[in-house]
Amino acid sequence: MTAKPRNSTAVVIVSLVLAALVTATVGASAASPRPPRWALRGPYSPTIDPADFVGKIDNPYFPLVPGTAFHFRGTSDGTAQTDDMVVTHLTKRVLGIRCTVVRDTVSEQGKPIERTFDWYAQDKLGNVWYMGEKSLELKNGRFALASDSWQAGVNGGKPGIIMRGNPRPGAVYRQEYYRPGGALDQARVLGRSGSLRVPTGTYKRPLATIEWSPVEPQLEKKWYVAGLGEIMEKIVAGGREQFQLANVTR
Repeated sequence: MTAKPRNSTAVVIVSLVLAALVTATVGASAASPRPPRWALRGPYSPTIDPADFVGKIDNPYFPLVPGTAFHFRGTSDGTAQTDDMVVTHLTKRVLGIRCTVVRDTVSEQGKPIERTFDWYAQDKLGNVWYMGEKSLELKNGRFALASDSWQAGVNGGKPGIIMRGNPRPGAVYRQEYYRPGGALDQARVLGRSGSLRVPTGTYKRPLATIEWSPVEPQLEKKWYVAGLGEIMEKIVAGGREQFQLANVTR
């Protein structure tokens, strides 16, 4: 949930690894974290060959079955919000690759305030690639195209990996790359540990990652469960936001 990534009642066991990471990268002020030590720098030019991609997205930690909807609840800066991520039956061709279209809608008091159409594809190694997004934001009561909209292969946009096929602890990767709009998210795999309770249940040893962008300096942690996908995300430095998976419909 770029995308994504939700009223929190869960008890979260934050690992010592995360605490050490935040201490090392944030320093004295949690309001404006410094770039993490693991942040990627320099040129970025992924090699994309349509022959390397498969027809469906079945990565255990990021499965996208058309017709499935993931419903999240939480808060952003103290305001209650919902986030509905729907895997549509629509496809979009990007760089010659057929991508699954996911519609993500953020709402307040039942009214949508943000809507994004994300495009994903999976390669033969199980990596789920983020191929771009059409991002809409509410302006004067109407949805308008946001500046962080981008598409791989257009105006310098380059795809990134939203979830690795083999997410080993310590792995660092770009999730998106579009300098004109500032879409430059990066992620690091923290590993599997502890347990996490959200409205859909209690999960042991979920996979955790942490994300950061140089144009929006904050640290956001996400948790995933094999066979289900993302169950929670939380900004741990540089902001106040948390969302939890409340329901899944198919």
